[in-house]
Amino acid sequence: MASTVTNIAIDCADAYQLARFWAEVTGHPVDPEDGPGDAETAVSLPGGPALYFNQVPEPKSTKNRLHVCLRPDTTRDEEVQRLLGLGASVVADRRKDDGWGWVVLADPEGNEFCVLLAEAEREALSASE
Repeated sequence: MASTVTNIAIDCADAYQLARFWAEVTGHPVDPEDGPGDAETAVSLPGGPALYFNQVPEPKSTKNRLHVCLRPDTTRDEEVQRLLGLGASVVADRRKDDGWGWVVLADPEGNEFCVLLAEAEREALSASE
């Protein structure tokens, strides 16, 4: 017997606005039944769990204990720049001089997430070792 992860819940102050940010991040739309002012909003990811945004009254106060890691289709650094343009901010830069590493970003409400190397970058770095 096993359980299936159906969604990843993210507490936030404005569920619809944060879902719109993540829709841009993932390239997948906000659920068409959700709209501004809704206390719960989802972004469905093909083949994976949905990102489910729950409006809560209290603000985020500490580091996330669970976070999303993104593997971009482009390069890690191009994706970091794109996400900064969407409203993310840098929390920690874990890139190394040898090309390995990741960047910890925060979404507009301060929820941390990581941008990893693209698969092609990982393969190229592994081949050069």
